[in-house]
Amino acid sequence: MTILDGRLGSDAPAPGPVGDVPRPAPLPGRLETLEREVAVALGSPARLGVAFSGGVDSSVLLALAVRSLGAHRTLAILGVSPSLAADERTAAHAVAARIGVPLVEVVTHEADIPAYRANGPDRCFHCKNELFTRISDEVAARFGVTAVAYGENADDAGRPDRPGAGAAARHDVLRPLASAGVTKIDVRALARALDLPSADKPAAPCLASRIPHFEEVTPAKLAQVEIAERGLRDLGFADSRVRHHGDVARIELTEEDLVRATGAELRGQVHRAVTAAGFRFVTLDLAGIQSGAFTLPLVSVRA
Repeated sequence: MTILDGRLGSDAPAPGPVGDVPRPAPLPGRLETLEREVAVALGSPARLGVAFSGGVDSSVLLALAVRSLGAHRTLAILGVSPSLAADERTAAHAVAARIGVPLVEVVTHEADIPAYRANGPDRCFHCKNELFTRISDEVAARFGVTAVAYGENADDAGRPDRPGAGAAARHDVLRPLASAGVTKIDVRALARALDLPSADKPAAPCLASRIPHFEEVTPAKLAQVEIAERGLRDLGFADSRVRHHGDVARIELTEEDLVRATGAELRGQVHRAVTAAGFRFVTLDLAGIQSGAFTLPLVSVRA
């Protein structure tokens, strides 16, 4: 396995001594209270590893950890595999650099796990379990990490289609945003107050989420989805999902983009961008973006 430090070109520096962190400028109103609650949930580890994707949740968690612990006691950890789009990987490095935290990449091998490839509703459990196992086995001792946290928020904590939470619990991974009651709306407000580049970034679930459950996850399918979605972004569709149904690509877009995609100017370009990824047919889902569309019908509400 390879661990890379994309920011420094070598191993991340050892954590500095535990001590007082210069107090940053206070956040406005209720956000300051939420920040205090997150700091309580974080505790005082010698060095915190944040499972980091560059998305708004993990970016807010990383930034708040720095404000509480200091950059010298915080480390961003990015899991890299075929299910991570190259654009997302690049963006994650940029966000970590903006926050001022070293980032290490850990190569994960969830594709070697039969249960992950089988793509049941528990797929995310196997992916997250692989990531947290790699962090425990390969990252913690090497970089002085004494606690790990991930960016589950309070809204996601109540959803039944988040089996990765079970993997986090198995590995004693902290979930400070959820513990502090930070909702999706709060996360966006915190990101703007902290001036994070990911403040308005659309949600970007892993590429495997585009493959219907019980249809095998393969590198070829993931690559098709990545190419098709990159083509749509190049046409100005910043938030899209390309669902993989064999020869058929089912595109989900925001409400505003649905009409634009079917207009005379772009319809042919959309078709060419998606068929260039290897799909034979291209369809547009009139329901638009649907979070958890594959998983929610297959799981029951948590007790």
